[in-house]
Amino acid sequence: MKGKAARKGGVSRKDKKHTDRKYVLTGVPGFDELLGKGIPKGESVLVAGGAGSGKTVFCLQSMIDAARKGEKCLYLSFEESEERLKEHMEDFGWNWKTLEQKGLVRIVRKDPFVLSSSIEAMFAKARGELLIDINEVLEIIPEGFQPDRIFLDSVTAIAAAFSDKGSGYRLFIEQLFRYLETLHSTSFLISETEQVPVRYSGAGIEEFLADGVFVLYAIKEGSIRQNAVEVLKMRGSKHERKIVAMQITERGIVVYPEQEIFGGIKEK
Repeated sequence: MKGKAARKGGVSRKDKKHTDRKYVLTGVPGFDELLGKGIPKGESVLVAGGAGSGKTVFCLQSMIDAARKGEKCLYLSFEESEERLKEHMEDFGWNWKTLEQKGLVRIVRKDPFVLSSSIEAMFAKARGELLIDINEVLEIIPEGFQPDRIFLDSVTAIAAAFSDKGSGYRLFIEQLFRYLETLHSTSFLISETEQVPVRYSGAGIEEFLADGVFVLYAIKEGSIRQNAVEVLKMRGSKHERKIVAMQITERGIVVYPEQEIFGGIKEK
């Protein structure tokens, strides 16, 4: 009797967890319409695409929108300097200075070669065991700063710095995703791919470890390139399964969720 009542009017522990789930949005105009409820809070997203497809702009724009809403955001760059990233934001007219002064935005540059050398040395000492302290090496979280969102630009730069492109990097990336999960921060990890990718990361495992994958395209049409975007996957959230037009304007990225791209995802 008790079981029937529970099935009829009660809520299972699993269902309750799903009901209580919170979602966040990217703040990129038009893009969130592809996501349904949004990104489940605390999960990881791989932002993949070729050169010039808008990956860094997408992440910076999302960071600025979240910070404007009072979220603490950390941008870890393994490629461009803090100064260059700030210039990017100024080019789009985004007021990062006020947000930084309020303690809502932190941009930190890391050297991927120093990182990889430290990790490989620790792996050698641990004889390949998955027992290294990722935060000890990566120093992801600045002291006294607990971010709501983390942006990592990029896993491709980290992978390129590893002398062991096989098991060493794979062990590291698995640990990185596990560590990010413990932080309960929503994470965005940039991955450089071909313009029309058949896989979405250098090692080919990041897309499986990530909860979501957003793919940005710069599709060649004759002598010009057309930008497009899709939500390839998003665990825990229903989403549109289509490739739609995207434009990088002087104010940032704008997505056109009703304007589908047909027959264009093919490099010519």
